[in-house]
Amino acid sequence: MTRVRGDAGGTSPPLEKAPASSPADGSPAGRLRRIRTDRVLLLIAVPGLAYFLFFHYGALFGNVLAFKNYIPFLGVPGSEWVGLAHFERMFGDPAFWNAVENTLIIAALQLVFFFPAPLALALLLNSLVGDTVRRFVQSVIYLPHFLSWVIVIALFQQMLGGAGVVNGWLSDLGAGGVSIIGNPGAYGPLVIAQLVWKECGWATIIFLAALSQVDEQQYEAAALDGAGWGRRLWHVTLPAIRPVIVLLLVLRLGEFLSIGFEQFFLQRQSVGPETGEVLETFVYFTGFAGGDFGYAAAVGLFKGLIGVVLIYTANKVAHRLGEQGVYRA
Repeated sequence: MTRVRGDAGGTSPPLEKAPASSPADGSPAGRLRRIRTDRVLLLIAVPGLAYFLFFHYGALFGNVLAFKNYIPFLGVPGSEWVGLAHFERMFGDPAFWNAVENTLIIAALQLVFFFPAPLALALLLNSLVGDTVRRFVQSVIYLPHFLSWVIVIALFQQMLGGAGVVNGWLSDLGAGGVSIIGNPGAYGPLVIAQLVWKECGWATIIFLAALSQVDEQQYEAAALDGAGWGRRLWHVTLPAIRPVIVLLLVLRLGEFLSIGFEQFFLQRQSVGPETGEVLETFVYFTGFAGGDFGYAAAVGLFKGLIGVVLIYTANKVAHRLGEQGVYRA
């Protein structure tokens, strides 16, 4: 260890010997060392990565069917190239616009009624004092998420169907029956009620995680200043979790036209295609059931392009409002 004499004849503090040089993080040796260190985590991520590469990115090559008169026996190379013929047919097809209208109505109902429901439920759960009660309530409201749509719709049929519990109770009271299942006028509120009951509890997980990061000292300071529960919610809680709310809203707008398949497929016949047909079921019945794969691919590509435009626009609006959004442009 070396001492260096100072200007006034004293000595400066001893200089520590520099550690032995090691490969930089960006060097090939550094990257190999990190791979060896995190090899278990990388192996765990392989199935998820393969899923997205094969079923999401790999499936993008199938969009070429939207420009071909696809015949399975001829394959993609042997099928006739028709250009934009499927899109011209799509924009003049009344059945397509009926599916678009039904999709927009249900998507708007989901955005207005379902999107805020998990936030409200998370705020309610976060206000519970006892941890035991909170964990019990969380466990109960999570359970419907693990039920299939077949079971959920069967439960609603048993409750609200023509021979269900509600109509049986009304009959005992001498009142007339209520037509809910199979009633086109009640179809929109019905599917939203099913979605809220099944997925609202599970969707609270992200909001509860965000609420757990709010500084308790801010609540205490607001309470000392005389702020009640409502003002603490408005001025402390919501501003703290606003980035999460904006992020989830942008993602939801990106999937605005993707409202689900199984739920509507199972109930389409009960109300008829005029009310129950959405874009997902339209693609299924046109492509897989009807064999018109090129036209169905064109509809799916159109829906995907609209989703890209929506998420790009919503992300730009989030940036204008000072939020990070999904990505930085």
